[in-house]
Amino acid sequence: MRKLFEIGGLVAAVVLIAFGVTSIVMGVNGANTVKDSLKLEQITGTPDMTPAAIKAEAAKAGLDVATINFPTKSVAGLPINTGDRARSFAGYMRIHTLEATGGVPYALMPRYATADGKGTNDPTKALQSGGRPVDNAARNIWVTETALTTALNTSYMASQLALFGIVAGVAFLLSGIGFAILAIAGALRSPETALTTWFAKRHAPTKAATA
Repeated sequence: MRKLFEIGGLVAAVVLIAFGVTSIVMGVNGANTVKDSLKLEQITGTPDMTPAAIKAEAAKAGLDVATINFPTKSVAGLPINTGDRARSFAGYMRIHTLEATGGVPYALMPRYATADGKGTNDPTKALQSGGRPVDNAARNIWVTETALTTALNTSYMASQLALFGIVAGVAFLLSGIGFAILAIAGALRSPETALTTWFAKRHAPTKAATA
């Protein structure tokens, strides 16, 4: 039975090492794919993409800065070639969009355009073209922003998953090496375990005191 356990330990070690190597390779490939894909877009942070500059810009545009979550990392002048930078860039894009729409998010923007520029959700009060109400063009800003920021945030998520794969792979690899060492060294050959040794010492009779 002990021999069977040793063989099982070696098999488990091989499987864990294989999983570990595979996970590390896939994680590295995933991280490189994210970087290569971002590089193809040739995105560079604009000069106002610093926490202080964007906050001042938003305040100047009349936005309520107390209700806005501002990015905490600067990407001004930096190439957007990592998932972390992509996430920060997406955060700055949202602030720019709020500035362009007067702080109104997509869900609260009126659907149709009006002559006074305020917009309306009532098609009968909207500007007409060919017998149909004219859509509020400002909403297209949010459509574009959402599409781009979703892609950037997906890059961030992919980079984090790649990092997790690498960390998990290292854990699998170390566990497999540990199993292999225990099995090869014959850790199961000794009839005594750490628990039985401790139990024996705990209940060993004490020597009588000499007179």
